[in-house]
Amino acid sequence: MLKLAARHRQLLVYLVGGALSALVDVGFLQALLAEGVDLFAATSAGFAAGLLFNYTFHARLTFGAPASAFNFVRFLCVIALNYAITLLFVDMSVQWSGGAMAGKLLSLPVVTLNAFVLGKHWVFK
Repeated sequence: MLKLAARHRQLLVYLVGGALSALVDVGFLQALLAEGVDLFAATSAGFAAGLLFNYTFHARLTFGAPASAFNFVRFLCVIALNYAITLLFVDMSVQWSGGAMAGKLLSLPVVTLNAFVLGKHWVFK
């Protein structure tokens, strides 16, 4: 029972970290746009800030692992894999229904679970 509760707590912390990372991403984007920064640069900076926050949060708080270049490269591999999975879901959705949003929404729990499992057992193990 205690082990199950610890797993749920770790998953909850993971989800909170993801939500905070999204806020960092969007917050940076909005702040930079308000300062007149180019849309592409602001979007890229927001994404980078959210990604770095996400990595640091999960290394320290979710998985209690030291941050390292080795772990970061693995983290980026998971990001790339999840991006490919998202593209696949979106493409299938467009082919089957003519719209992208269903595929994007369906991909979210898949890539979240994938990132959690790979983070726990490969990136930060």
